[in-house]
Amino acid sequence: MLEFFVGSGLAAAAGLNAWMPLLVLGLANRFFDAIALPAGWAWLSSDVALWVIGALLVLEIIADKVPVLDSINDAVQTVIRPASGGIAFGAGASAETLRVDDPGEFFANQNWVAIGIGVAIALGIHVVKASIRPVANAATAGVAAPIVSTAEDVSSLALSIFAIVLPIVGFVLLIGAIVTAVVVVPRWWRQRDRRAAIRNGNASQSTST
Repeated sequence: MLEFFVGSGLAAAAGLNAWMPLLVLGLANRFFDAIALPAGWAWLSSDVALWVIGALLVLEIIADKVPVLDSINDAVQTVIRPASGGIAFGAGASAETLRVDDPGEFFANQNWVAIGIGVAIALGIHVVKASIRPVANAATAGVAAPIVSTAEDVSSLALSIFAIVLPIVGFVLLIGAIVTAVVVVPRWWRQRDRRAAIRNGNASQSTST
């Protein structure tokens, strides 16, 4: 079960930022004892992979903070983030971490199952993120873009780290993020729309009188 928690946290992080969990996985395997990647995923900690993933991470962080450009980036990332989620889930779930001493035969001979789960999780998180961002930009004239993006980057980093070190905590954070996205955010937008409608109605009455 811990393997699933590890993979889910990493895949969710990929839904927010495609490259963050891959870089965290690679660095953790390369420089720390936090995780030991199996042979099939060891390439994530190679020099070339770390430099390429790091460069792509910087590009995404910058692009995601510019209004309009962030929406274009989200469109491009519709393919990349789920793919990254599949890789992150597969690598994390089959790795030996601080909390997973023996991943054993988890999804043995069915790696596509693990990758498929990661793709689905990352895609779901990405769809929510990509649908909220244009609305937030329109409501704030683009001011929200860097603020929301920074919060997403921090969340992606936190999910990635907790998934490796404290996977249960990472899974709880994931559930909290889902509840917030599904329940709290829509409720906030409905209240905002009602307040705007009331203001417009009052303005119309004032004009007519």
